[in-house]
Amino acid sequence: MTKNIIELKGAARYYEMGEEIIKALNCVDIAIAEGDFVAIMGPSGSGKSTSMNLTGSLDLPTKGEIYLSGENIAHLEESELAQLRGKKIGFIFQQFNLIPNLTAKENVMLPMLFQGVEKEDRQERAEKLLKGVDLGDRMDFYPNQLSGGQQQRVAIARALANKPEIILADEPTGNLDTKTGNRVMTFLQQLNEKGRTIIIVTHDSEIAREYAKTIYSIRDGKIENLEKKVKGKWKNQKTSAYKVDK
Repeated sequence: MTKNIIELKGAARYYEMGEEIIKALNCVDIAIAEGDFVAIMGPSGSGKSTSMNLTGSLDLPTKGEIYLSGENIAHLEESELAQLRGKKIGFIFQQFNLIPNLTAKENVMLPMLFQGVEKEDRQERAEKLLKGVDLGDRMDFYPNQLSGGQQQRVAIARALANKPEIILADEPTGNLDTKTGNRVMTFLQQLNEKGRTIIIVTHDSEIAREYAKTIYSIRDGKIENLEKKVKGKWKNQKTSAYKVDK
């Protein structure tokens, strides 16, 4: 039986705005199995970005629990959390978030520096990863010398730098034309076929339905629907994720 690599149990994230409490995510359950390709989908303001931050251990819940590879991380110190997610999760951000004064190779090497990888190994692995995303001839280019699609591929290579089990991508096609976006999604699909767990956050239902195997639809901070692809067809799933804190 496939194990869950990430679990949110009754996870909520509330924010105070003056005297008002905003329930960005409202006591949801999300279970992501090892090797799955999951899309977290919803319109702007639905809570999908908050769910991404909790799923990716970028933020901690106001209440509830988050498990990463079976470990409850909801109460870890930030330094412990940063070290853990640095090993387990590779992030691909919508705005790429490349360091402008570092070359493509140096950007890919950077996460390895924080994990204590030796310089020679960092260089060798960065070069291999950039060749793997067809950027072997762009290693010494700076971000402003690269197209949007090339920057996104540098971001993918960087996300793979520490050999993470999980790749989490925020709107991976959001800043790309259709052709380049499809190329990026195909690359993520290939990583999934090799055993990596892929999580994308998107508002694009076509992208979600073409590439993902599981879709969580979020609206108003709650799980509105859970679907799984079974033999090529999407089927609604019964889930405890509909729990809502009144």
